Order: sequence, then C-alpha cells, then structure tokens
Amino acid sequence: MMHHVPCPHCLEPIEMDFHGLCPHCGKSLDNQNPEGALPFGTQLAGRYTIGKYLSADGDGLCYRGVDNAETRFVRIKEYFPVTLCNGRSADGALMPKAGREVLFKTSRMDFKDLFDDLKRLTPATGLSRIVDVLEENNTVYSIEESEKGMTLTHYLSLKSRPLTPAEARTLLQPVMEGVALLHKSGLIHRGICPDNILLPIDGTAMLTGYGTLALRTGGSELKSQLYAGYAAPEQYSAAEFSGRYTDVYALAAVTYRLVTGQTPVSAPQRRVRDSLESAHSLESGVPTYFSQVLSCAMRLDPAKRMQTVPELMSALANPSVANAMFETGEPQVSTKKILGAAMVVIVILAVLLLWSLLSSLTASGNAASGSSRSETAQPSPTPIADVQLIPNFVGQNYDELQSSDLYAQYRFVPTEEYSTEEAGTILSQTPAANSLQTEDNPVVEIVVSLGPNLMEMPNIISYTQDNAIKALDSYDINYRMMIMENDGSYVPGCVVYCSVEAGERFDASATVVDVWIAGETAEPTPAADASSQSGGE
Repeated sequence: MMHHVPCPHCLEPIEMDFHGLCPHCGKSLDNQNPEGALPFGTQLAGRYTIGKYLSADGDGLCYRGVDNAETRFVRIKEYFPVTLCNGRSADGALMPKAGREVLFKTSRMDFKDLFDDLKRLTPATGLSRIVDVLEENNTVYSIEESEKGMTLTHYLSLKSRPLTPAEARTLLQPVMEGVALLHKSGLIHRGICPDNILLPIDGTAMLTGYGTLALRTGGSELKSQLYAGYAAPEQYSAAEFSGRYTDVYALAAVTYRLVTGQTPVSAPQRRVRDSLESAHSLESGVPTYFSQVLSCAMRLDPAKRMQTVPELMSALANPSVANAMFETGEPQVSTKKILGAAMVVIVILAVLLLWSLLSSLTASGNAASGSSRSETAQPSPTPIADVQLIPNFVGQNYDELQSSDLYAQYRFVPTEEYSTEEAGTILSQTPAANSLQTEDNPVVEIVVSLGPNLMEMPNIISYTQDNAIKALDSYDINYRMMIMENDGSYVPGCVVYCSVEAGERFDASATVVDVWIAGETAEPTPAADASSQSGGE
C-alpha cells in the first residue's frame, strides 16, 4: 500500500494524508482550490494527485497535477460542463442537471473519445502529449504531459518587433506538421491560437488546448470557447460545418500575427465589414506572395479558402508554388496547380544538379589533360578551412562569452529580456548559428536573459473588478478574469479568490493569475478575454 506521494509543489516525498506545510519546500498543503473544484491532494486512480486549480472552460476544469509513479508534473483536465452539471456529490461524483442526463453522457463520451484518440496519436511532432485517460467520479479525466516553457502569446509580448516570414515558418513548422497529422487521423483542433501554442525550454513549438467540437462551436450545448481573431467564421454558428479548412484559417491567422505584430480582425466583424489589411500593407518586409497566401487561407468562405495544411506549408515556403495560385480569375487554390508548380521546381533542380555534375566532370578532364602545363597557370581554389560559420551562442553565459579569447573576433550587441532561463543565458542570436561569416569582425545581436521576473502578488481580495484590473495592470501581471457562482455569500462584482496568494513571489513572465469574481448568477462563466484587459496571456 502506498504511504507516500510526491508533494504537488516540489515533488519531494510526503505522507499521503498530507496537510499543513511541506517539510521540504515549506508551501501550504491545505486545500485552497475554489468550491466545486476537486480538493487539493485528491487521488485519482491510485496514481495521480490533484494539485492547484488552474482554469475552467465550457468542457471542464484544469488542474496542475502529479504523476505519482513517474514523479513528474502533469496537467489534468476534468470533464465538467457547467451548463449540464449540478455540482458534485459528497464523494466527488459529478451530478448532471435534471433533464440533461442524456446530453451530459453523450458529451462526456465525446470528451473521452477525443482524448483516447489523442492518446493513441501522441507523442508526435508539434503536439502536446496525452499520457492517460481515465474514468472516475462519474466523469472523465485527461492527463497531459506538462512542459516547462512559455506560451507563444507570452513570447510575442517579449518581442520588440514582428518575426520575419522565415522565422515564422521555422517556429510554426512543427505545429503545422502536428495539425496535418491530426487531420490525417480524422481530428480537427478548432482552437489553434497563440495561447494554445507552447514553446518548451528544450524543444520545438507544440500545440495544446484540445477541446471537443461543442466547446469550439458557437450556439452549442456547451459554453463555447472561441479565440477572437483566430476562430474561423464557420465556428460561430452550430448550423455551419467545420473542417480541415477551419484549422488552416487559424494557422494562417497565427502566422499573420507573427509577421505583422497584430491580431487579425475577428471573423464576425469581418463578415459585417471586411477590414482585414494584408500582411504586406502592415509590414513592407513581408513578401507579396507570402501576404497573398495568408489572405487566401483566411477567406471567409470555406469553399474559396485554402483547404489543407500541406498546401499552406508549401505555398508559404515557395514563391513559385504560391504564384501558381493567383492567376487572374482563379477564385480559389488549385491543388493541381500547386502540384504542377512543385513538379516544375523539381525538374529545374534536377537540371541544375545534372549541369553541376557535368561541369565538375569537364573540369576534371581539363585538369588531367593539362597536367603537363605549368602549375603557376592554374588558379588556386579557396581553401575549405578559410570558410567560417557563425558559432551557436544560444544557451551560453554572456559574461563567460565576453571573457573568452575564443570569440574575441565577434562584436556582440546585447538586449535583455526576462525569461525562465538563468540570468545571463543567451536566448537567441542574429545572425543564426551556422550562418556564413562574411566579414572578419562580424556583429552578432544577442538576447540575454534577465532571469525570472519575480514579483510579490498584491492583495486584491474584495476589490471590485475594475479596481482589480487597474491594480494588476499597474504591476504588469498577466491575468484571466473568471466569474464564479455566487450563493449570496459574496459581494457581486468583487474579487473572491486568486490562484496566486497575496504576498507570494512568482514569475510574472511565465504565470497567468486566475482571478475569480463573484457573479450575479449561479453558473460560473469566463469573463472577458484576458488579452483584451492585460495585454498578456
């Protein structure tokens, strides 16, 4: 019988029936999760420990958890549709609302089927891994691997300029590959946006934020969760169908955000008056073909939109492929034209390769026939050793780099950013590693970590929502406002609970603070999107 479990804060072993303070990290082990959520320390399937409550959406509740067997953090999502549930019983089992039992069960089945499929499909390039799916408490739980890092939203908030098209393609390449794999398996994400793209400390970008069809469709039986600017127009009505082209729209919208620095105009607003500017008009450095591809992939009419992710990837990477799409009178992307253009490119490359080989053979023959000539008449080839590449400085310590004679030839121009990396660590460089060095003393622009942006959480309990927003904004804290059920115990419109305690020091650059506001009604619903209030995640 298991007597010890990892601490939900520090993973050190503690008594299974814990309370008080952790003897290792000193953090509280008492339940501080909001009413209605599973209590802190709840055990699931004899393997997983429920930790701190994180967030809620129309599908359910999310917790930070621990895999006791593997001694690692995980993200646990509990199917808990607020529109269909009447709370939970004393033993933790969910209770569907009267008259909604059948819909509760069918929606629960959709939730389980989705995460069962994702468990079989992951791990995969560009997709966050689902490690387990289990049934307990008259509901379903998905267990997702937890990666250290930041969301794309937070990463973009740290950037002083938009990404170049090449940088955007490189960053999103694994995500696009992952979405293409989802589509091949018959799945559609429907929630692709910067909030749901993770940038792990070690590794490439990956997509998370999985949700059921009902969650990502306006007017469904669940409270929908749509991301303004990234959700395709067909998602705003239950009467319209979504498909692979729905994710194509979202991926193009994310790319648009990367290269222009602006969130696209939301689909409902575009349907009233389409004021979406082209990427090229906002950023002249974005090539015309690249801008046209994004516009094509974000057309309001799904039938006239680019249809698949491989088409989007090919067109963004190759002007020849893209230009074949935009002939006069062509209302939509032609797959045949894409393939035809691709074949032309392949033939041209083959001819160039053949020409290069023949030139090499001819040069070798001439050298052999002229071997009796004076060697001084032959031109001296450039020694391979003279070709130098820019080293990889990412991950190195800037102070050590400056004191090293090995890199004395480079002129470093540093800028500093807060990050989860240790202070002094180089986060990125321009030119990129392994670029050809074209001058003797090249200038290398580097971004150096200032370390975590630790700050003390202010006490905003009992603040009105407006005053809480002003206080959080003044500290540059990223937050998410949630409306919680109010049985009359709280003053409507005032802060009842925060996911970070007052006085607690936390990494403001990598944390989104959930703030619960007492509502007028009994059903908790997400408040306004945090990005429109705080500019953060």
